[in-house]
Amino acid sequence: MAALYESYTLCALAEPGPAGARAVEPDRDQDRVIITESGRAVTVYKVSDQKPLGSWTVKQGQCITCPAVYNSQTKEYVVVTDEKVVRVWKDEDISIEKAFKATVSAEVYRIHSIPDREPVVLFRCGAVRSLDSLLSAPQQPVEKVLSEEEVIRWSTVVQTEQQVVLLFSTEQKDEHYLYVQRFSPNTLVKHRLETHSTPLSFAATYRDGNIHLLYLFSNGCVYESVLQTRPTGLAVSESVQALPRSVLLQLPVGEGELTSASALPLDEAHVAVVGVPHPSAGTGKDYLCLWNTHFQTLQAGRELAGMIYGQLWCYSGKLFVPHGKSLSVIPFECQKSSLASAVGKLKQTSGTKESKAPTLVASWDTLLHGESTQTQKSRVTRKSKTAKNQCPTAEELAENIKVGSVTEVQKDMDAFLCGLEQGELQVAAGRLASELVARCQADPTFYPQATLMQLVETNYMCHSVCPNLLMLALEKNDFRLCQLCLQLFHDIPEAVTCACLKTILSVQDAELEQVNLEADSLLFMKTLTQTTDHSGVDSGQRNGFSPQVLEEESCDVPPDPVTKDKKPAKDPLALDMSCPVGLHRGVLINEVLQTPYSDNLLLPHLKDLTVPQVILLLQYLRFLYLKYSQDVHSQIRALRKPAVTQVMDWVCLLLDAHFTVLVLAPEAKDLLSSLHMFVRSQVKLYSELGKIEGSLEALKKSKKSKEIGQYSIEVIELF
Repeated sequence: MAALYESYTLCALAEPGPAGARAVEPDRDQDRVIITESGRAVTVYKVSDQKPLGSWTVKQGQCITCPAVYNSQTKEYVVVTDEKVVRVWKDEDISIEKAFKATVSAEVYRIHSIPDREPVVLFRCGAVRSLDSLLSAPQQPVEKVLSEEEVIRWSTVVQTEQQVVLLFSTEQKDEHYLYVQRFSPNTLVKHRLETHSTPLSFAATYRDGNIHLLYLFSNGCVYESVLQTRPTGLAVSESVQALPRSVLLQLPVGEGELTSASALPLDEAHVAVVGVPHPSAGTGKDYLCLWNTHFQTLQAGRELAGMIYGQLWCYSGKLFVPHGKSLSVIPFECQKSSLASAVGKLKQTSGTKESKAPTLVASWDTLLHGESTQTQKSRVTRKSKTAKNQCPTAEELAENIKVGSVTEVQKDMDAFLCGLEQGELQVAAGRLASELVARCQADPTFYPQATLMQLVETNYMCHSVCPNLLMLALEKNDFRLCQLCLQLFHDIPEAVTCACLKTILSVQDAELEQVNLEADSLLFMKTLTQTTDHSGVDSGQRNGFSPQVLEEESCDVPPDPVTKDKKPAKDPLALDMSCPVGLHRGVLINEVLQTPYSDNLLLPHLKDLTVPQVILLLQYLRFLYLKYSQDVHSQIRALRKPAVTQVMDWVCLLLDAHFTVLVLAPEAKDLLSSLHMFVRSQVKLYSELGKIEGSLEALKKSKKSKEIGQYSIEVIELF
């Protein structure tokens, strides 16, 4: 299995397409990357904070022709401008122009960084030099390896246990070649790629003692070639050797051929792909997909706004994808696939201290013949029961879904799930769900709610596998299925999240009260609404919140003389301690609050909410925050409940999307006033904490007295 987690935007790009992001390269640690963009700028970003740590640009008229890399040997950055000028600078350098530069004798194609080794320079003519030797004599002659019309299209460096291997592909008159340059000893081997279409991307990894080359063609075929790390033959092979290959994956391309796509191996069984159509989505949509090459199945997918240009990088468990005018970071996880797990015979060991992960106990005898006589008997019994129930195959069930009634489909699904192995269910769940959704859309009278629930509860589905399932649940007002999808799907697009929220806010509480929602979620809401703060207003502040203080300092405007003699209004925050929504609506809103999202993608869709819906949602979020300020939620045991940071993030997003409208809406005046007062109390709290920060730091650094006996009293004065 593979999963894509919540994505976020690392930075905006000055230009769309390959000119926007020339390359993303690793920096000195796993949380830093170097981005070369727009031909003139190099920026170092901290990925976890999405903040630039440094940025350098070249002068007008100059152009970066080779992406910047980090030299781990000298702790410096290296880039090439105008084909031949190599520039080297450090973090503290403000301008590239004032740093070291050297003009070389030939045009540079790429500089490749290698951890704990000197970078390697590849020239457009095919020659190779180490960076150190090149900078020691920049004008040294460079031999010509490639012919006149041969052009380099791609290159990379693979580091093995014993040596470094440089790979680069070339094109000459519609013929494609692969060069393998080894350095110890120095050998160069040329391979011919058998092509019936155009290669779009290459990627190389090292595992099991060999180099695995993966390349994607415009017809959707993903091939793999295995290269030995040890050289064979002469130092420079004069003959062109054929490159053996095997088909790793056949991707759906729709009509025509692919024009801009990329495939990147994540591990031995999973490949990330961009620029290839999603099997279940319509045309005109761009997706990032994770495929399992062992079982030829789609594991996860994520629709990305804006056009994808076939660029993809992977570092430290994160995918970097440029789309539109932004560069997104998408964390992912891949679980190892095995034959035993595919046939449902994965065993786990327990009770031993050394076993930190599940251990695979499988052999060909156990896989083909069973572990014991008792196991064989149980299988015979199960098979006989399956035969009696006439357990359908996935293909037969898919056909039955197209014509059968709800009862028949439910009966067939029960039999199918009872007689199915784990690996088969993993492959079939998404397909069967798509068939059910297609039938429901074509026939409004057909809606097998229990069957859809069964498939979702298998945990082998995600939104990208069946994109229309959640929207169908909203159309049918099936809020139990909607809740389950919100809990189990981690790749729900922001547009669908907003559609769920809008539907939940528009349905009447009386209708929602009839829905059978999850008991744990209902218990959390029921306990939260019934719990009151027994400490009273005068008992002090909780989390910096005190309604009495707010009442005294809640206005920056002089009091109105007309209303001076009137009785003071009750504290608006105290009036709103009751929940503004019903229990069931609150449960569903809580599920939406916990759904992963990207701020930039969610904000435009939030503007589709009406003013009454926004006010109601803000009132509920304020209710949650006030309860959280009293630590009520910590006293309630629940498997799922929104975090206080999630509540405040949604408040900020709603205010950003509707602030102007809310300011002009009279019914929102009290709500905004109370939110303003609460923010003032938080600012005051942090201000007071800031005043004693220096004293606390001095106390922390103060040296303890050495003349301390068994008992002592020490007086510390804080100024």
